[in-house]
This record gives sequence, structure tokens and C-alpha cells, in this order.
Amino acid sequence: MSANASSATSAINALPTGPLEFLSFTLGKEEYGISIQKVQELRGYETVTRIANAPEFIMGVVNLRGIIVPIVDMRIKFKLGTPTYDQFTVVVILNVAGKVVGMVVDSVSDVITLTPEQIKPAPEMSGALATDYLLGLGTVDERMLILVDIDKLMSSAEMGLSDQGIA
Repeated sequence: MSANASSATSAINALPTGPLEFLSFTLGKEEYGISIQKVQELRGYETVTRIANAPEFIMGVVNLRGIIVPIVDMRIKFKLGTPTYDQFTVVVILNVAGKVVGMVVDSVSDVITLTPEQIKPAPEMSGALATDYLLGLGTVDERMLILVDIDKLMSSAEMGLSDQGIA
């Protein structure tokens, strides 16, 4: 088993044994899920203040009740084409590792409860979303959710949102 496969398996094994709730959202044609416990609030997309020399996927910052919040466009981050912003575009405000971060997604679907049996390890793939950032794949009826470990993704060095970054 490779390092990526073993890290995905260990991520699943580290999940609690009871049901888990995920906020499901779409990026393009794919449906993703993140732990509902990381979600602080949902907001409509609003214009941001650009930050010079920030990575392309960091759209800028917004002032959220006195807190300066970096806004990450997940479609750009995952290289899923040019984003469009409309009435369905949502900014998911997250609390990750003690920091508040906004995540732009195409739309939010609902909150889905999954049992550990409904979560399978992600297959090994090279691509825009490294399997290091995946908890696994969740299945509900005919739907499949790509479950993202949002803590690992947002605190990764490449995101630039750590103490050395802009946040």
C-alpha cells in the first residue's frame, strides 16, 4: 500500500464510529462534503478586496463583523475551470485550526448524515486534489460525495493560509 492509500485509510480509521454529518456542496458536476462541525455560517458571494501577490485561488479578503477573512475559490484551487458567480454561489465560512476562512463553492446542497460503512477509501489518483486531503468517498443512494479533510487542505503549506501566509 502506498503512502497516499495508507493515509486515506488511516483518515477513515480515525473517524468516529457513529454517524457523521457533512455539508454537501457542488463544484462543477461533482459533489463534495466537509464536516459540518467546521462550518460557521453560509453567505452569498460578495466582492472581495484583492491582496497583492496572493495565490490565484485566494480571491482576497472580506470583513466579517470585524474579522478579516481570506476567501478561497475552490473551483480555482481544484483546477475545475473558470468560476462563475451567480445567485447560487455560496461562501462557506469555516473555522479551521482556530482561523476563519471563506470557501467559495458553486452551490450548497444539504447536510448529509453518513455512517462509517457508507464511507470508502478514496482510490489513488494523481490530480488536482491529492488524496492526502480526502477522507474518502461517501455514498448515499445513487449519490457519491467526495469527502474533503478541510483541516488538512486549508492548513497545508500550499494554501498559504498559515501564520506565514495572509491570515
